[in-house]
Amino acid sequence: MKLIRFGQPGKEKTGVLIDGVRYDTSAFGEDYNEAFFENNGLERLKQFVNEQAAGLPAVDENERWASCVARPSKIICIGLNYALHAKETNAPVPKEPVVFFKSTTALCGPFDDVIIPKNSVKTDWEVELAVVIGKKASYVDEAAALDYVAGYALHNDYSEREFQIERGGQWVKGKSCDTFAPLGPFMATSDEIANPNDLKLWLKVNGTMMQDSTTSDFIFNIQQVISHLSQFMTLLPGDVISTGTPAGVGLGQKPEPWYLKPGDVVELGIEGLGTSKQTAVAYPQQ
Repeated sequence: MKLIRFGQPGKEKTGVLIDGVRYDTSAFGEDYNEAFFENNGLERLKQFVNEQAAGLPAVDENERWASCVARPSKIICIGLNYALHAKETNAPVPKEPVVFFKSTTALCGPFDDVIIPKNSVKTDWEVELAVVIGKKASYVDEAAALDYVAGYALHNDYSEREFQIERGGQWVKGKSCDTFAPLGPFMATSDEIANPNDLKLWLKVNGTMMQDSTTSDFIFNIQQVISHLSQFMTLLPGDVISTGTPAGVGLGQKPEPWYLKPGDVVELGIEGLGTSKQTAVAYPQQ
């Protein structure tokens, strides 16, 4: 299945994507959140869709695409997880996954505008494969790690590099601004993605290809990441893990880095997980 959510912020409804058409499943009565995933929600939703297939209302094409899952308990990110990205940023290859958090208030829809934060001069892009956890995970072995995955989604891990690198403290400051986590357009259940460690992913800015790679360039694959994280924290159903970005970010451009400005258009996609598009806009004047 492909899970979607739609509607205006704060009023989102649930749905599924079938043959490119969005269908409303709000009659199912549950959002795609921790309780849904924890209580066998995917199987119950599948049964509901099969039973109601003929009567599911189509979603109006003008309806906003929302984040494909509801706000999770946490968004966990892995830094420097592609060999070529580590090289372009002049960072040593990590000996174990670099872990940081992204505020859940950054979550937004896949076609929402990205707001350049107040006082920002270094807003950057990062196409990433996101993993959605399907059941509680603690001290998980690598061999069993994929059993804990509900599905996968496209994510753009927007980053303000000055806030992240030059202002001291932890990376979370440069990762958590509003609209810095567009997720979707849909979450594909794990059975739809044969090998998450070998997916093509790409990103363009104003039509120019900036990132063009595959997840086979991972330093730490999905199984390793899930197992590693579960040694330090309990992963809850619905949690999102963003697994790192390949080479081609603004920070890594030569001879000089360059960053987003109002009016820039960012398009991105991952094999089997669709595409998204954000237009950069200035922080609104008070």
